[in-house]
Amino acid sequence: MFMGEYSHTVDAKGRLIIPSRFREELGESFVVTRGMDGCLFIYSRENWEKFEQKLAALPLVSKEARAFTRFFVSGAACCDVDKQGRILVPATLREYADLTKDVILAGSLDHIEVWSKERWTSNIDFSDMDAIAQGLQDMGSIF
Repeated sequence: MFMGEYSHTVDAKGRLIIPSRFREELGESFVVTRGMDGCLFIYSRENWEKFEQKLAALPLVSKEARAFTRFFVSGAACCDVDKQGRILVPATLREYADLTKDVILAGSLDHIEVWSKERWTSNIDFSDMDAIAQGLQDMGSIF
């Protein structure tokens, strides 16, 4: 499971250091794709295969299911870690997530989210966790 929050930078060539704790779980090769809310998702090969199976199980006749699958799969790229612990983030993914310099890598259980620091700061609001917890409870979730 991925947990924790790390600050790093994307260099001029589009390379990003993956924290060593995340690399231990990810291995040497993994998948990066578009994520929700304007961030990127990083999956280990194993977790990506599980995610692919869930996408493949969606009904092909559903326009929303096709769009949802297309969103993740068409943007996916296999990445390999270099000797310095970096990956080259494809330009299309850097553009999608607005990754220009400062980034946040945040563990999210079965995957990692990669955010531009600006988007992380403006989109992530932990100030009303009571209301969020109540909403999850109303959905029959974890509480």
